[in-house]
Amino acid sequence: MYTALVCALLMAGSRAGDAAAWKKRAVYQLLTDRFAKSNGDTSGCNLSNYCGGDFEGVRKNLQYIKDLGFDAIWISPVVDNLDGGYHGYWARNWNQINSHFGNSDSLKQLVETAHSMDIWVMVDVVANHVAPIGNDFGQISPYNSGDHYHSNCDINDWNNQWQVENCRLSGLPDLKQENGWVRQQLKDWIKNLVQTYNFDGIRIDTIPEVPKDFWSEFGQSAGVFQMGECFNGNPAYVGDYQNHVTGLFNYPMYYTIKDTFQSQKSMRGISSRYVEEQGKFKDVDALGLFVDNHDNSRFLNGRNDQRLFKSALAFSLTGKGIPFMYYGSEQGFAGGNDPNNREPIWSNFNKDHDIFKFVQRIMSARKTYNMPSSAFAEKWADDDFYAFTRGNVVVALTNKPDNGVNRNVPNLGINNGMTLCNIFNQGDCQTVQNNNINVQLNNGEVKIYAPRSSADDMAEIAME
Repeated sequence: MYTALVCALLMAGSRAGDAAAWKKRAVYQLLTDRFAKSNGDTSGCNLSNYCGGDFEGVRKNLQYIKDLGFDAIWISPVVDNLDGGYHGYWARNWNQINSHFGNSDSLKQLVETAHSMDIWVMVDVVANHVAPIGNDFGQISPYNSGDHYHSNCDINDWNNQWQVENCRLSGLPDLKQENGWVRQQLKDWIKNLVQTYNFDGIRIDTIPEVPKDFWSEFGQSAGVFQMGECFNGNPAYVGDYQNHVTGLFNYPMYYTIKDTFQSQKSMRGISSRYVEEQGKFKDVDALGLFVDNHDNSRFLNGRNDQRLFKSALAFSLTGKGIPFMYYGSEQGFAGGNDPNNREPIWSNFNKDHDIFKFVQRIMSARKTYNMPSSAFAEKWADDDFYAFTRGNVVVALTNKPDNGVNRNVPNLGINNGMTLCNIFNQGDCQTVQNNNINVQLNNGEVKIYAPRSSADDMAEIAME
């Protein structure tokens, strides 16, 4: 039995380091402090400080995430933080676990339980900076000396790459990775963290603030899939970082999603963005596709129209890349800028919410029809309508919810005579003729047509 367990763990570690395996996953991002309390308390909190969420609270509510349809989670940084660092980005002692979240044992239990449910765990990590302690470096362990840091300057010109890599982000002391001891400490730390807790992947904060060659070494030491944050909308700038980490958040497409669905600009922008990215990124399918996250005001704060939000979500969950969904999106959260976009969700685990059920249905179809393993193929793009296929599944979207949209979607590459039914309304079916189907979208609805099967009938009954 012991041998079997060791083999299983080795296999899990091997697959988790594989970008191809992560492309088949869908990731639910949560803030550990805002997701759930282990004592069941659902009272409110001061959003600028600790609210009481912890590892055990997350563990107890993994089924909620599983029921929504996600098979990976991204959790907050786990190391000890300076007082007030509820988000995890103010590291104080890199070799201790944040006691507000739990301890080493409760973190291990979270990961073990997640794995038993076939949920992978991606941990957020920081290698650029430490807590806001000014120049009092003695507060930090193990980086407790001034020569472990760059000089005290602030980033005020984001077009000056030297400044971006050597100065302080928001006053946070900037680690000196060219110092051989600092460099090795960071690499040893990430290797130990991943191996101790059996994490399946890492999300890396502040990618452009550190020289690229360091990330190549850091990722090798981690030994698992890396999803890097390069908060920039220019594919020419972001793209080269994928030569040093396995994946990156698709920030250029994030801005296109906002333009398309919030501002209702031409849906041809999606097509243009993908064309541009093909020449700038090594692997667009390994990029993280998202609508909301903890660093930006929520979609519904900028445009309170759930029809447009659903269209944006549907694109992010079925488009080209690895889907990432920010906690609370499924409950229609509409918080503004940080910290208002970091609301506690523990009073809102409502599986009957319309958006929850909408996302759940998409995620079910994503797995049933093996969409991640089916090539993304654009079929139509104009100002008001966008359609693409993933294998035998057709996704049709509009960003003009107040207008009816009717299009014949051609060149599907799906066998003539095949019957496709809308996953949101099994009475809405189309038969492929002359390699096309006709799609009518009313009131901004999303339609996803998939082959009808007895399994769909069973799923329809279960969802009702």
